[in-house]
Amino acid sequence: MFQGFTPETIDFLWGIRMNNNRDWFAANKSKYVEALYNPMKDLGQDLFAPFRERSGDILKVSRIYRDARLHHPDPYKESLWICIRRDVDWWAENPCLFFEIRPEGVSYGFSLWRPKVAAMEAFRQRIAAKPEEFLALMEKVQADTGMELTAQCYKKPKEAPIPALAPYYGWRMDIGCIREEPVSEALFGPALGQRAGEFLEKLIPVYDYFNTVTAG
Repeated sequence: MFQGFTPETIDFLWGIRMNNNRDWFAANKSKYVEALYNPMKDLGQDLFAPFRERSGDILKVSRIYRDARLHHPDPYKESLWICIRRDVDWWAENPCLFFEIRPEGVSYGFSLWRPKVAAMEAFRQRIAAKPEEFLALMEKVQADTGMELTAQCYKKPKEAPIPALAPYYGWRMDIGCIREEPVSEALFGPALGQRAGEFLEKLIPVYDYFNTVTAG
């Protein structure tokens, strides 16, 4: 069970940003495990609880080590994240629910970062065919979370079949509903996990909807 992050968690992440090298990490690896990685694993198990009885969803907890194949000059990441998604080849093309911690704070919510062009065409076809279904979903998300889904749009989007769909018809990528929390005392302790869990549960209908779109 998630007991919370601590000020040492944030100190470690700032340490990585300022000292992104193997010598510093080796000297501070125990802090990484105790203050960051283990609490993140516990949080992941709590956030994944609503998905355990479902089929096809998986939980991924990132590691601090960068993929050497990327040839990045820094060996370590400056953040750690949890991702709930389908078991797919590349997460960025598919919907996910996530939680991420960085030196500046945390973010969590729904993301569909880089969907395939064909998936977004399928999305437009679906909302054109069943506009009431999609508009009701958008209304529910806003009522439940107090936030709207946003997205990066085409510069010259296709004309929507009805005016109510116009705000959504030009969506291209970076679709999300994400809550940000800066570093403060509220970030430390188990209540953060409860807040994140409640927020992600409210976004499950959006996650499910876009999974049907990207699944083809």
